[in-house]
Amino acid sequence: MKKFVTLNGPVAPLQLINIDTDQIIPKQYLSAISRAGLGKGLFHDFRYKPNGQEKGDFILNLKPYRNAKILLAGDNFGCGSSREHAPWALDDFGIRCVIAPGFADIFFNNCVKNGILLINMPETQVTELAGLAANPDSCVMSVDLKEQNITTKNGLQIGFDIETFRKHRLLNGLDDIEITLQKEADIKIFESKQKQAMPWLYRETSRINSG
Repeated sequence: MKKFVTLNGPVAPLQLINIDTDQIIPKQYLSAISRAGLGKGLFHDFRYKPNGQEKGDFILNLKPYRNAKILLAGDNFGCGSSREHAPWALDDFGIRCVIAPGFADIFFNNCVKNGILLINMPETQVTELAGLAANPDSCVMSVDLKEQNITTKNGLQIGFDIETFRKHRLLNGLDDIEITLQKEADIKIFESKQKQAMPWLYRETSRINSG
């Protein structure tokens, strides 16, 4: 998993409440088993007309927001089904941080496991940032996870909270498998003791491996 330490780039304001995972990445993209290319389908129904042409008034179709790295969203962002393609699509588009007053729990955890930082921030502060982001001349901001702050182009700094373990795994780029492997020595000690105490658990596995 990619590490998240600092991020700098355009911020796209999309302050709609209850944006669900089907709106983030519609069902026609769910057959993909690779993350590559999913960014094209991000917010498909918001971005494209039925004939496939871009909608000229949608924020991610406008400069400089086409290169957005950070998204400002409304409350309950990521509700709906638990599809992991939603964080995949955000990441493939280039968005690695979403700031909102609230997130759906499963979506929140899926994003952390895919290296995307979600910042839960009071609506008044999100609105303040959105006011700056709405202006292309002041939409570039920086996020520093280690220092836990957001810095706007005019020098305004806003701090944010994050649970310690989530911060640790994002800073170090640790997915679930990598976190488990950190305990590899302990796992081997446990297996060795278990083989001695319960050898029958390993007999069938040995026959399968040798056959």
